[in-house]
Amino acid sequence: MDTALVLLLAAAALVAGAAAATHPADQAVLDDIRKSLTNADLLGWPKAAAGDACAWPHVSCDQSGRVDNLDLKGKGLAGRLPTTISSLVALKGLSLQDNSLSGPLPSFRGMASLEHVFLNENAFDSIPADFFVGLTGLLEISLSNNPLNASSGGWTLSEFSDDIASSQQLQTLELDNCSLAGAIPDFLGNMGNLQTLSLTYNNLSGPIPATFNGSDIQSLRLNNQLGGRKLSGPLDVIATMTNLQQLWLHGNQFSGPIPDGIGACKDLTSLRLNSNLLVGLVPPSLGTIPQLHEVQLDNNNLLGPVPPLKAAKNFTFSANEFCAANPGDTCSPEVMALLQFLAQVQYPTRLVNSWSGNDPCAGWLGVTCLQGNVTVLNLPGSGLNGTISKSLGNLSALSDVKLSGNHLTGRVPDSLTKLGSLRELDLSMNDLSGPLPTFSLRVKVNVTGNLNFNSTAPGTTPPNDAPRPPTPSTLGSPYHPVSPGRGKKKNSVVLLATTVPVALSAVALLSVGAVFFCKKSASVPHQSAFVLAHPRDNSDPDNLAKIVVATNDSNSGASQGNTHSGSSSMAGDVHMIEAGDFVIAVQVLRGATKNFARENVLGRGGFGVVYKGELHDGMMIAVKRMEAAVVSNKALDEFQAEIAVLTKVRHRNLVSILGYSTEGNERLLVYEYMPNGALSKHLFQWKQSELEPLSWKKRLNIALDVARGMEYLHNLGHHRFIHRDLKSANILLGDDFRAKVSDFGLMKDAPDGNSSVATRLAGTFGYLAPEYAVTGKISTKSDVFSFGVVLMELITGMTALDDSHVDEEIRHLATWFCQIRKDQEKLRAAIDPALDLTDEILESISVVAELAVHCTAREPSQRPGMGHAVTVLVPMVEKWKPVNDEAEDYLGIDLHLPLLQMVKSWQDAEGSMADGSILSLEDSKGSIPARPAGFAESFTSADGR
Repeated sequence: MDTALVLLLAAAALVAGAAAATHPADQAVLDDIRKSLTNADLLGWPKAAAGDACAWPHVSCDQSGRVDNLDLKGKGLAGRLPTTISSLVALKGLSLQDNSLSGPLPSFRGMASLEHVFLNENAFDSIPADFFVGLTGLLEISLSNNPLNASSGGWTLSEFSDDIASSQQLQTLELDNCSLAGAIPDFLGNMGNLQTLSLTYNNLSGPIPATFNGSDIQSLRLNNQLGGRKLSGPLDVIATMTNLQQLWLHGNQFSGPIPDGIGACKDLTSLRLNSNLLVGLVPPSLGTIPQLHEVQLDNNNLLGPVPPLKAAKNFTFSANEFCAANPGDTCSPEVMALLQFLAQVQYPTRLVNSWSGNDPCAGWLGVTCLQGNVTVLNLPGSGLNGTISKSLGNLSALSDVKLSGNHLTGRVPDSLTKLGSLRELDLSMNDLSGPLPTFSLRVKVNVTGNLNFNSTAPGTTPPNDAPRPPTPSTLGSPYHPVSPGRGKKKNSVVLLATTVPVALSAVALLSVGAVFFCKKSASVPHQSAFVLAHPRDNSDPDNLAKIVVATNDSNSGASQGNTHSGSSSMAGDVHMIEAGDFVIAVQVLRGATKNFARENVLGRGGFGVVYKGELHDGMMIAVKRMEAAVVSNKALDEFQAEIAVLTKVRHRNLVSILGYSTEGNERLLVYEYMPNGALSKHLFQWKQSELEPLSWKKRLNIALDVARGMEYLHNLGHHRFIHRDLKSANILLGDDFRAKVSDFGLMKDAPDGNSSVATRLAGTFGYLAPEYAVTGKISTKSDVFSFGVVLMELITGMTALDDSHVDEEIRHLATWFCQIRKDQEKLRAAIDPALDLTDEILESISVVAELAVHCTAREPSQRPGMGHAVTVLVPMVEKWKPVNDEAEDYLGIDLHLPLLQMVKSWQDAEGSMADGSILSLEDSKGSIPARPAGFAESFTSADGR
């Protein structure tokens, strides 16, 4: 053989031998790995440190003898990884997946050469804080299906944000089912090379971060988060991720619509959005994606037509609210018009839950039809956001649009001017802006309360046929309406004092008006008393005197019920009682009421003067201002106690307190604004106020609303209360004639859920229960008595107490009504002449009259509870839901829906009470049983009542 060739082969052998020599540090690490495994023999490595590790199975080294790859996947290995593994500084690939390795993960700190790491499908139970430090060369890593930190509540990516972010070349991050918690961190959206992000089956919550906008991620898998908290929020950001090929978000709580721009994701092949809270129309652009072969939309609240996705071989869409059964089938034009309107008001939950199917006349909330056509859209105070859709112009039969008290923005669409049947357009109390399109003179347009609204375009004048500026709707609040010129003088006060033991009984019987029951019975309380009688106020719609009886009993040691008068302070430091978010600065209320200007006076009551107010964002409020010149510590304690009670009372049929304020002697309560004012005005002063009389249907709805509110006070809340002053003047009506009970100044806690002994008699003549008027004994059945009187007022249109009546027997409504109710002719004659009486209405009135009499029974034990009153009224109201609205607008009342309009977010009190006593937006309710048979007999008393 040629000498030169021999020398060349020898040199090659020397080089090959040098390449196979494992670096001593790496050799030691591999020995550590073998020792830490409980079944290392499965590797086929030598049992002792014999031979060169670079020659061992599943190990590869570079030419310098450094280990650059360990491929040990699926070997059934058990045991742990040694902490020395980070000494493999040249390691580029580590494949340990599909084994049974356990214990803590060692730190990979400083392994800058590491590119591919697969530790998934093992049983590693913890991850060190410096695991990702220095992994600057990392391209892909999987830690999926390991219970990392599970015993300590999991771990968060934000703990490693700086370290992972330094791996700028990272392309694949798979962390499925490895006890991740918290939110998806923002930094992931800023990793420009990330193509696959898989975080499934963890405990993540919150939205997809906005930093994902425009991300180049191709596969995003966030599905099936575990536990009660899941990923949520809208999906707008995904429409900007145009490189997406696989998008799996199923099994979460993502909400809102599928974004219209999703069609820009032209490479999308698999889309799984099932089992979320998605709403609305499926964008047609979804059908334009050419490679989309899998789409799963099941178990959402999607509406409208099922999109035709011809390219999708696997397309599922069950358990939604689509209007049609098959892909490509169309909805009716009216359904599409309403759903397009729904889309632009951002899909409020209450409407989404109601507006389903292909027939808007089949019980859609706020929608009324006549002969199969939509004629009324009645959604005041429904929490609508967004803009008014021009699609409403496609509802050709639409006559009334009532969208007041929402948060609508933008302009009024011109398409509404083309509606030939339109008669009323109420857009008041929103955030709309002008100019207002030109409507026909026959259309009543109301845009008051839109602070940014200009009725015409700049530099122009209204056309001749433009509507006149709308007048504000009738004012309302927790007040008694004030007559013109009211407030020029203070009420005089007559103080009657007696020390004769029997005097209280005599005064009570005389003042209260012979006590309201069919048989007289009274016991004489043995205590001295001061009876404070306020003369009748002609402006009070009830025209009733009010009383406050203060007793001196052996326990009090002092008379109760002292009254102070005088003007309130207008200066001084702000002193605010701390009670969550209910505190409002006095300066805010002064600005809202124009410094308590006289022209803003709405009425006067026992508390003081009530003012109309308008906040900077257009929200209307009612401000009650106490007229006490001197406020003692005791008065302050009582004021704080009243606030504490009111902030615990939240129900759709109770007027909400929005806040309160104190400054010096100022004591102010702020309530929600009720545009249609007190029920008493609509029963007794409708002619003077130029109002339409209440129909029987509306009266039934009002009665049920009041019964529900009182039932909540008595039975359904966390605390139980007795109102003590229920009357028609304290029942306020919204712009949809939804009734709410107000004026809680006399409300008393019922600690045992039923009764409480009152030391101070307070209320209004005509409504006081006999046992309360005579003995001071108060219970929830006292409120039931007052409710019965209100029912009588609704039937007769007569006030509870009318001294001007020539017939002595008719002066006290409750007593007189009990006497005539068995005589059908007299009962018919007693019905309010303003009612259009038919046989059907008469039958309904007879049932309500029967309930009213039972509620005003002499003995409290003979009166039903308010829950029973609700049971009686519910089927009657259901029966009186109209089939059309030609004669009268149906008000869209749904007996099973929660509060129509919560207060604005800046003053929202829900959740602010630490004791959890505030009722949630979904007020307590249960199934309503049918009216029991033999109702009349079940409450018949011994005397035949």
